[in-house]
Parts: sequence; C-alpha cells; structure tokens
Amino acid sequence: MSGFARLLRAEWTKLRTVRGWTAGTVAAALLVTVLGLLFANASHSSCSNGPVEVPCPAPLIGPGGQAVDDRFYFVHQPLDGDGAITVRITSMTGQIRLPDSTPGLRNVTAGVVPWAKAGVMVKESTKQGSPYAAVMLTGDHGVRMQHNFTEDVAGKPGKSPRWLRITRTGDTITGEESADGRRWTTVGTARLAGLPSRVRIGLFAASPGDLRVSRNAIGGSVSADRFAEVTAIMDQVGVRGAATGRSWSRDDIGVSYELDGVTPHHPGGLARSGGTFTITGVGDIAPTPGGSRVENTLIGLVVGLIVILVVAVLFVTAEYRRGLIRTTLTASPRRGRVLAAKAVVIGAAAFLSGLVAAAVTVLAGKRILSGNGMHLLPLSALTELRVIVGAAGLFAVSAVLALALGALLRRSAIAVIAAVVAVILPYVLGVASILPEEVSEWLLRLTPAAGFAVLQSVPEYAHVLGHYAPVAGYYPLPPWGGFAVTCAYAGLALALAAVRLREEDG
Repeated sequence: MSGFARLLRAEWTKLRTVRGWTAGTVAAALLVTVLGLLFANASHSSCSNGPVEVPCPAPLIGPGGQAVDDRFYFVHQPLDGDGAITVRITSMTGQIRLPDSTPGLRNVTAGVVPWAKAGVMVKESTKQGSPYAAVMLTGDHGVRMQHNFTEDVAGKPGKSPRWLRITRTGDTITGEESADGRRWTTVGTARLAGLPSRVRIGLFAASPGDLRVSRNAIGGSVSADRFAEVTAIMDQVGVRGAATGRSWSRDDIGVSYELDGVTPHHPGGLARSGGTFTITGVGDIAPTPGGSRVENTLIGLVVGLIVILVVAVLFVTAEYRRGLIRTTLTASPRRGRVLAAKAVVIGAAAFLSGLVAAAVTVLAGKRILSGNGMHLLPLSALTELRVIVGAAGLFAVSAVLALALGALLRRSAIAVIAAVVAVILPYVLGVASILPEEVSEWLLRLTPAAGFAVLQSVPEYAHVLGHYAPVAGYYPLPPWGGFAVTCAYAGLALALAAVRLREEDG
C-alpha cells in the first residue's frame, strides 16, 4: 500500500470512528430529504372549473420535450407537399393593460411589447404543441425566424412595412424577408423531421404579456405580467402549392374560456377587407419561462450544507484543539499530503451523503408532487442527472472549502462562520429578493455561492421575455461555470492552507 493510500485509510478511520462526524454526515443527508419531502407533501394545486375544483392540466409539451406556450391567432389553409406563402406587413399596433388608477375604470394604453410577433407560418396541425416554423416581424427585435418553440434566428432589424415569405420543400422550411418584395434575403432554414404531407400554412399574430420588473420596499425585485395584444395589418398575400386556394380557416389556437366554458377569454380575431387581413392575437409561441421545477424539491439543501460545513471544519480543527495534529504530522512529515488526504476523505463522504439525499429527494418528491396535482416542468434525463450529481458535487466542494478554512484559521467557531458567510450567506441574499438584482447577480458570480447554479434546470431563452433573475431561479453563470467558481475557491483555500501548514507546522 502506498504512503498516500495509508493516509487516506487513516483519515477515513478518523472520520468514521468519531460518532459526531458520522452522525453529522448522515444528518445532513436526512435534513435534505426530510425537508424536501415535507415541502412536496405540503404542496397542492387545483384549478377552478366553474364552481368545481379540478386537477390542473399538465404543462403543454413541445416537440423537443420542453414545456411551451402555444397560443396565437391563425388564419390558414391546407398545404399538400411543397409550397409557400408571401405577405407584406404594413403595420403593427397593440394595447397593454396597466393597473387601474381609478376603481372600475380600465387603464389601457397603446403599445406593442418587444416580443409581439406577426407573420407567416407552416405548422403540422392546429394542435397545440405541434411542430412549426415561422418568419415574423416582432415589436422591437426586427425580423426573426423561429421553429419548434426553442429555436430562433435573427434577421434584419427594423419595423414595418416588411415583406415575409416562408417556403416548404419536403422537411426543410426556408424563411425570407424583403423591404420591397423584389430583393429577398434568407433569414434561416429549419428541418422539421417527420412533417406529414398535409400541413397548415398561413398568417398569424401573437403577443406575450407586458412584463414589468420593479423594486419592492426593501430593495429587491418584484415582477408583474400584464395583458397585451397585437394587431397586424397584412396585404399582398400570395399562396402557392397543392390544396391551397381554398377559403381561409380561422383558429384561436389555445384560447382559454370564461367560467361558463363558452365565452373566450381575451380572444384574438380577424377583420378582412378584400386582400387586406387585420389580425389580432394574444399569447405566445415559445418555451415557458416559469413554473415549478425539479430543484424546488431540494429546498433543504442549504440546511444540509450548513451541517456538512460544520463537520468538515471540525474534521481538521479538532486535531488542533486536542493537540493531535503533531502526532499526525509526525507520522506523515509531508504536510501537503496530509491535507490532501483529509480533503479527499471529507469530499468523498460529503459527495456520497449529498448524492443519496438528492437522488431520493428528487425522485420521491416528483412522485409526491404529481400525486398532489403539482406538475413540474419537464426536463431531460441528463438534466435531472446533472441536478442530482451537481447537488452532491456542491456538498463535496463546499466541504473541502470548509476544511481548508479550518486548516487556515485553526479555530472551529471562526472557521464555521467563515464557511457559512462564504457559501450560504451570498446564496440566501441573492435569492431572497432583498437586494437589487444587480447586486444579487454579482454575489452569485463572484462568491463560492456561484456553485448553486448547477441546480438550475430550465435555461434562459433570448427570444422569450422572462424574469431571468436569481429570485426566479435563474443564475448569472451557466450550471457548470458556476460550479467551477466554487471549485476555484476551494482549490485556492486548500493551497493557502497547505502553505501555512508547511511554514508553521514544519
């Protein structure tokens, strides 16, 4: 057995034979699991169907498996095989509902939200969530080509008037734009695998809500999503392809209804005068940025982390307090290897504790929430695995950081406080909506709490208006990028501790 292997065995023996340390490691896992399952068991959801409460519907799933919104007004014809549609958008206007300043008097102002959209579309069917590709003019982002909810390609900036064309050739959809209807520029192409021979082709309009973010009384942020609609005037409509040329069909895709089940709630509409189409739409065609997420089940992770930090600090400071560090260093004169062995042992124990806790909590929590009518946003198996392994990794790296702080500071209370201030406090301040968003984001970029980003399961989408802030579960760094920041802090602290160990205990 090599010298380092003997050190690992010795440190592992220390960890498992001190009952308090073993109990603390187990308690950390139990806290994560128990708090998470209590949260799941206490969470319920139901929706009103007139006077009756019924289970809420599951999130709408798009072709890529993501939760999506698919609500818009669609004026369309059938298309068999290849074909195209061309249109000129001459104007886009809209209205936004603001908070009522006078009771009983609706406060509505003219305006178009930045991601309001109108244009031409090829869609597999009128079924919500079905594959599609569209070329559109937006309220403030120029021309875009989007398909299957998550994919977005920018065209030229600017506003109406603008000519748009979308062409189907087999499974390939091509989007084009023009300023005059003669010189055309390709915006992008999309391949919709498995597209049936007969699809729907036509004109559409949609408008997401008007998202406003303001500061609350203590400096944090609060968001409000207000009703908005868009009205697009289109003319010079030209359609070619088999089965086209019929009368236009109209569908308010995804419209919701009042409690009577008959009256549409905020419907879209079409007004036609000869070859001019005036289409009004609400809703959005995009991934859903909000909703219950799998990482919500890990609500007890912070409490479990605090226990792990305490165990990791004591794993080294107890030897200084009892004077046993001299014995350890006499048995292994290479000081850096002693510290490395301690780091490996406490990191491995913390990782195993976090892995078991996260796996049990996520898997059991999902079942409980589903049984209570709480539908989590769907995610891929790889993303779910990353959340579970990431939680375990956060346990391990935080434990190594705490161990290093213990070796540096040599005093248990001071080292525990330092570890909590470094890892836990920035996270709590960042997500609690008590600081300005800019401050929260910098805290979660520059401190060891950046590692919590590894738990984020839903990505940001540049073409979706959302409250992308820590308080809403969005972190300023990508998952593994944030985790790397925590690793860097742990590595730096461990290196500094090794230097002090060699210089003062040599």
